[in-house]
Amino acid sequence: METLRYKVIKSEKQYNDYCTALEELVTGSDQGENTQDEIELLTYLIEKWDAEHNSFEDVDPIELLTALMSEKSLKAKDITQILGVSKGLVSDILHYKKGLSKEIIRTLSSYFSVSQEAFNRPYKLRVPENSHFKNASVMNTRKDLQLA
Repeated sequence: METLRYKVIKSEKQYNDYCTALEELVTGSDQGENTQDEIELLTYLIEKWDAEHNSFEDVDPIELLTALMSEKSLKAKDITQILGVSKGLVSDILHYKKGLSKEIIRTLSSYFSVSQEAFNRPYKLRVPENSHFKNASVMNTRKDLQLA
């Protein structure tokens, strides 16, 4: 009886090994009979591990964006080109001064291959105009408010 070449991923090391093997299969020129089956199996096992172990629930969208940027060695300038927006807007987003629009969420999730839900979460903006109010942490407006 033939032993299984790949098994359910149970450790971080095994996960990394399978990712490396998948990359070699996809980029390699040796496309044998079973190569496509191996690619599909490894993809399934890796996606299953990711779904069980990589949760973005405790990360706000801006932390996620900065982590993905550092992982791909991107700078704010690169994000402006990806999104097709100004440097000022990207700076405001990265400094929690502006929120993410639907279009920006779609573009980021597509570029980084992450679900839109990862970027479409509530997070607090840091707007200096509202810092003198008691409940400033829940206020995300720039309107001139009258002090009582």
